[in-house]
Amino acid sequence: MTVPGIISDVDGYGSTDGDSDVCRERKIIVANMLPLHAKRDAETDKWCFSLDEDSPYLQLKDGFSPETEVLYVGSLKVEIDATEQDEVAQKLLDDFKCVPTFLPHDLQKKFYLGFCKQQLWPLFHYMLPMCPDHGDRFDRSVWQAYVSANKIFADKVMEIINPEDDCVWVHDYHLMVLPTFLRKRSTRVRLGFFLHSPFPSSEIYRTLPVRDEILRGLLNCDLIGFHTFDYARHFLSCCSRMLGLDYESKRGHIGLDYFGRTVYIKILPVGVHMGRLESVLNLASTSAKIKEIQEQFKGKKVILGVDDMDIFKGISLKLLALEQLLEHHTELQGKIVLVQIVNPARGSGKDVQEAKRETYLTAQRINEVYGSPNYEPVILIDRHVPRFEKSAYYAVAECCIVNAVRDGMNLVPYKYIVCRQGTPVMDEAMGRKSDSPRTSMLVVSEFIGCSPSLSGAIRVNPWDIDAVADALESAITMRDSEKQLRHEKHYRYVSSHDVAYWARSFMQDLERACKDHYTKRCWGIGLGLRFRVVSLSPGFRKLSIEHIVSAYRRTNRRAIFLDYDGTVVPQNSIIKTPSPEVTSVLNVLCNDPKNTVFIVSGRGRDSLSEWFAPCDMLGIAAEHGYFLRWNQSSKWETSPVAADLDWKNIVEPVMRLYTEATDGSNIEVKESALVWHHQDADPDFGSCQSKELVDHLENVLANEPAVVNRGNLIVEVKPQGVSKGLVAEKVLSRMVHSGNAPDFVMCIGDDRSDEDMFESILSTVSSPSLPAAPEIFACTVGQKPSKAKYYLDDNTEVVKLLQGLASASNPKPRNLPHIQGIITLYRHTAFVTIQNFSLIRDIYWYPNG
Repeated sequence: MTVPGIISDVDGYGSTDGDSDVCRERKIIVANMLPLHAKRDAETDKWCFSLDEDSPYLQLKDGFSPETEVLYVGSLKVEIDATEQDEVAQKLLDDFKCVPTFLPHDLQKKFYLGFCKQQLWPLFHYMLPMCPDHGDRFDRSVWQAYVSANKIFADKVMEIINPEDDCVWVHDYHLMVLPTFLRKRSTRVRLGFFLHSPFPSSEIYRTLPVRDEILRGLLNCDLIGFHTFDYARHFLSCCSRMLGLDYESKRGHIGLDYFGRTVYIKILPVGVHMGRLESVLNLASTSAKIKEIQEQFKGKKVILGVDDMDIFKGISLKLLALEQLLEHHTELQGKIVLVQIVNPARGSGKDVQEAKRETYLTAQRINEVYGSPNYEPVILIDRHVPRFEKSAYYAVAECCIVNAVRDGMNLVPYKYIVCRQGTPVMDEAMGRKSDSPRTSMLVVSEFIGCSPSLSGAIRVNPWDIDAVADALESAITMRDSEKQLRHEKHYRYVSSHDVAYWARSFMQDLERACKDHYTKRCWGIGLGLRFRVVSLSPGFRKLSIEHIVSAYRRTNRRAIFLDYDGTVVPQNSIIKTPSPEVTSVLNVLCNDPKNTVFIVSGRGRDSLSEWFAPCDMLGIAAEHGYFLRWNQSSKWETSPVAADLDWKNIVEPVMRLYTEATDGSNIEVKESALVWHHQDADPDFGSCQSKELVDHLENVLANEPAVVNRGNLIVEVKPQGVSKGLVAEKVLSRMVHSGNAPDFVMCIGDDRSDEDMFESILSTVSSPSLPAAPEIFACTVGQKPSKAKYYLDDNTEVVKLLQGLASASNPKPRNLPHIQGIITLYRHTAFVTIQNFSLIRDIYWYPNG
């Protein structure tokens, strides 16, 4: 990366012409609402627009270079008549770089007030519609409106985007399936998403009927951002439990592998715009208001709350805590005042009216009991409060309390800290010296997004009224020296992690997440909202049956290696025995004298011997090659490198301990290995326990001839020096030494142990002992990173491929003399007819007759 947002030619981006000008980079910000104010001019009856300076979507521009062009896609807060839409759209694009979506009224109502506010918003704040009084039940029509609205947003983005160069940054829960529509239009679009609300735990989220569609929509992004690790952890848990996806940390960055693409997770809370806040503090109106508030509450300590009027902000719980404080600390009566600024409600449902009624009744009761003619402990300001007035209250308040029971981020504490720090102009208004110490005290709910970043705040459980009352008492009575230390710590963080830092950091990570876009081949699969992009390295492609059959026909010394579970039989099937069609096709391949066919599996030799008893000429390597048999008439060979199995006495008690502690797990005992399975355990707990088990076993086996491997829902301990790769090496070496150096090698497997085979084949066939390089077909099952060059989607395709090879086989059966004797007998006794020969041909599969 040479310039933020521009990838150097070394990485495969940009022009190859050194003299060409660098194109101006563009960022497209997509949000539900555009960062604009709109009103009609009373005289001209024309629409007038102005920028909303307080919108974080507008403020994030400060995180980009001055040369960056930023475009916005979203809706307006007002409804524009259809006859005016074209004119307004052109004006907004020309004057403000904004592209309006103009959703139809009915669609907008169902999309925003229906699905967003009645389905997603309550659910993401842990509120389930247990009965009609507690939210609306799922309604398929409002979900369809949500999808339609997201598609309209995608159409608008596609009107202005250059998919090869522009970055798209989508914001919040209103647009969670938008990435699917964009990815469908351009597989390589650079696409990021940031969720500004909480993401609920999997137990809550899984109740949503369209849970998979939304998860898949987000996974079509390159980078997904969350305010806190808790929110990210919940999202990752949902992906694991509902989609079977696992994640890992790659050099400090959390990544999910999704069909060959790595979807990265970003954890960084949004910040405030320092310049905007400080400019408001310098206003004359702010200074005047500060003096007014100081005079109004002279001799009293002000506690400030600033919240929206909704059921999650915990305003009534805050008032109950104040009531308890005044009851238990009578010395504070008349000396403290809670100023509660109530922002206008964003909705008008029954729950909002109920919360408002409870707030007013509680405030009235407190004022009646603890107030006097000249003193009200609670001041409710339930109206639109200008920014300068809020800033004045922030500056004067000794303590700020945010008591929400659930909130995505909440920037009130950050704004309070900046205002308490002040500016020279504000210092003069407050009558304090510019070098005087600054103090602030915060009481914050542990259920809000900003809480983890405010380590100097007093964190509370808002439901615990006693604890909140005690926290308020501590905040009010704390020594100024300690308040100063807490304030300085907070101010350092807030001033360095502002909105520009947040935007810049997100975009840098988005560029990093997209760096492989042009080094891989991508194509889309799936219909509707199940669409996703498969991304594979250029040399990794699907194995064509026609291609391999062609090579098969022109070769004469073939080696075929097949894994068992997940390759010739389904991985998760309850029935573990091979199907009749599998044994039939293997028989045909084995009976071709040009073929050497091996099943190479981690399963025990007894099971494999029983299952493949009909296949006389099939070679079997059991327990990853610890046991090997060339055909049914030969004896089992045991690996000479792993004779000592005493370590099993150490491993089994440890595995038994974890089995007892992990419901749904079990131990598989093999002759040479022990396997701990956790496929039936809780996904998160099983994964956690498997990691712990690996660490435990590696410690106790440090000096033992055994290796510990963590596979797909298993932990296996096996002897050192035993692997599927050594099986392939041994078979190929024997073919070479017997004068039948292979000219065709095919190896198919689905898991990590099969990667050893792929690697071994590639190294063995490049040996100088081979007269000529054979044709190699290393193939993994499933589209995933692999050392193999080819892939097949599932075991069904593997069986089809084997059937294709079988049909191409033209063997002289290994019992040829017996057949020739029968034919001679028929000829000599004059019973030979066309029908007779057809019968013989069909029975012995002897096409030449």
